[in-house]
Amino acid sequence: MNKKRAQENADRQARLAAIQSQQRAGERKRNTLIFGGIALVIVAIIVAVTIVIVQQVQENNRIDELASADIEGVETFEDLAANHVDAPVEYEQTPPVGGDHSPIWTNCGVYTEPLPNENTVHSMEHGAVWITYQADLPQAEIDALTELVGDRAYVVMSPFEGLESPIVASAWGIQLSLDSADDERLQAFLAKYVEGEQTPEPGAPCTGGIDPTA
Repeated sequence: MNKKRAQENADRQARLAAIQSQQRAGERKRNTLIFGGIALVIVAIIVAVTIVIVQQVQENNRIDELASADIEGVETFEDLAANHVDAPVEYEQTPPVGGDHSPIWTNCGVYTEPLPNENTVHSMEHGAVWITYQADLPQAEIDALTELVGDRAYVVMSPFEGLESPIVASAWGIQLSLDSADDERLQAFLAKYVEGEQTPEPGAPCTGGIDPTA
């Protein structure tokens, strides 16, 4: 009788051990699938990020290459005055590319209202590029310009009355007229002339001035 009970206990222990072994095997399989899936997701993310970074580097290199050469359509203006004046100034170019200007500069950034020429010319003296656009430019184009400017320092963007072209980019003594925000020459212009060699006062700030539309 004792032998029979002992055998039954042994059988139960064996069955329990078998069940536990199956459970552990199932858990290992699930863990393998879970961790394998996580690993695949991580690899996919790494690959996607790497592709984006490589593409961005390639795009930046392409723009730098464009900026290193002469940009088609750029006009240059020389012998510009640079005196600080308190009176309004009549500029020969529209928008202005330099000349006498206010002692106080416009803070760089994106504006949705026209800016005073005299203050913003001072910003260009500090190395800023001024992107201006016609007031009736389609919103999609304005959005594209805003995205392009992003959080760049030393860029001013605003509408401008009286432009002959939809978009005009200006630096001190330099100007480029454009029909569209996606014209790659605009990116090259920014790469070349934001705090570029044409800057009369390199290192001067583009903050700490005024926000004329506030």
